[in-house]
Amino acid sequence: MPKDMGETAYVANMNIKYFKLGVLSLLLALLSGCSDHTPSDPSQTGARYHNEAYDAFLLTLSRLSNQNVQPIPHSVPINPKVAKLGKALFFSPELSANNTVACATCHIISQGGDDNRPVSIGIMGRKGTLNAPTVLNSGFNIAQFWDGRAATLEEQVADPITNPNEMGFGRFEQLVEKLANSPKWRQRFMETFGEPPTGQGIRFAIAEYERSLITPNSRFDQYLQGNQQALSDLELQGWRTFQRLGCISCHQGINLGGTLFQKAGIFKPLSSSDENSRWLGRYAVTGHEADKHVFKVPSLRNIAETAPYFHDGSVPTLEVAVRRMIQAQLGLTPQPEDIKSIVAFLKTLSAPVKEAGLAP
Repeated sequence: MPKDMGETAYVANMNIKYFKLGVLSLLLALLSGCSDHTPSDPSQTGARYHNEAYDAFLLTLSRLSNQNVQPIPHSVPINPKVAKLGKALFFSPELSANNTVACATCHIISQGGDDNRPVSIGIMGRKGTLNAPTVLNSGFNIAQFWDGRAATLEEQVADPITNPNEMGFGRFEQLVEKLANSPKWRQRFMETFGEPPTGQGIRFAIAEYERSLITPNSRFDQYLQGNQQALSDLELQGWRTFQRLGCISCHQGINLGGTLFQKAGIFKPLSSSDENSRWLGRYAVTGHEADKHVFKVPSLRNIAETAPYFHDGSVPTLEVAVRRMIQAQLGLTPQPEDIKSIVAFLKTLSAPVKEAGLAP
């Protein structure tokens, strides 16, 4: 972000950028006959490694929204055949260099989509440097990773595979070669895409499975859809306090987060690691001084299951996280009753994982 650009202008420009990308995606979908939200036939050369219907679906959601928050839809347009291959890849330790670490090792679907560690442990017991974000509902985010360096889930796939602390391949092409030399994986890719394993196929399959991981029908979503009895008095008070204090200015949209980037520690340091050079956030991507310690705002969906919290995993409980956020991000003095009610509200954002488009 340029030095003379304020935070509001920065967020506005980001929103405009993603709106333009959405318009382009919708045009592509219409031109390819996918405007009915039917997943593309993977045998078609142009659509083999891209779900254009999903792009159009996201744009439709954004156009229909006239509120700061939205319920998670009960379904999303997914190619089941591709997603099933992606699921097999996601749970396979063969995606690591020594066959010991799978995507699911650090993103445990049944436990909030992360691993409940401050930082993840990868190949040969090596520790990561940032807290693993949840993979649940990740298709609704504007970008992937804490610093947003990957614009799409497809772009995100290669990073952990080639990270020496995670899955350990020196080059993504080494994984492609490994799978191409496996009769089992050659058969799966031939059945899905009509050709042996490719980098595009691996990326698309895993991303398609991740897009299927949604958590609809939380009690808060039921409230948004008109069920006034879905929240208790304390939880409803927490929702109102969440709005009154200004939490909603960053935690908004379908994911109550994931829609913009924000500085960690606007009024005071958010955690002891904020001044450590390892936590440069968007600065590592853009090189702009104003982007130091700026991170993608995390989703609050299923937040009760994803402790510990913050980019460094330094906060063990929701109560501590809410208190520090009120102090550091809003510049306010936390009140015990506000913390209690907000935590109660946050727990209403949890719902079971649904693998959309995949048969049980």
